Amino acid sequence: MPSKPSWSLAEKHLHGDPVLRRIRASIGPCRLTPQRDHFVLLCRAIYSQQISSKVAKVLFARFCDHFPRKRPTPQRVLKLLARGKSPKSCGLSRQKRKYLIDLARHFVDGRIPTQLANKTDEEIVEALTAVNGIGRWTAEMFLIFVLNRPDVWPIGDLGLRAAVQRHFKLPEHPTPKQMTELAESWRPYRTIASWYLWRAVDGDADEWT
Repeated sequence: MPSKPSWSLAEKHLHGDPVLRRIRASIGPCRLTPQRDHFVLLCRAIYSQQISSKVAKVLFARFCDHFPRKRPTPQRVLKLLARGKSPKSCGLSRQKRKYLIDLARHFVDGRIPTQLANKTDEEIVEALTAVNGIGRWTAEMFLIFVLNRPDVWPIGDLGLRAAVQRHFKLPEHPTPKQMTELAESWRPYRTIASWYLWRAVDGDADEWT
């Protein structure tokens, strides 16, 4: 597991906002930590679509049981799913099976590079959203929770919009323009602001799938 980064500079920067300062006082230091196994995490994200996180966790664990050390790799996923049928008991729909195959192919042929550190946020979003079944929201969550890119502000996320409405005492969910304008002073650490706002609403901002 990659070492935990220090977010002290980000927290110092955000301290000037009284709302975020109050939230941090109740929650404590940011605990975002980068994660490896990018392919596995993206597989899990696809698995989690349109079902509860609890059910997805069980079904994805059953899927992982089909691989050595319970770790899917692009090559092994293609080999397993290329037969035209999904493994039994995994709850893998025909559509999600196609998504996983497409994801694996993008990794195998290098359309999603093994080394993502040298890519910009938008280059990574572009590469991920080229995969069937992965939209911008999933790509932005990947940037935040897996790669820990510091300045991601997912204005389309309903949970984040609800958190902004609640903690900034707005009469309704903010528009994309309002979201953008509100977070302007938080650059270049809008990711950390997102994390705090999520935590302040549901207390479970460390999981994204």
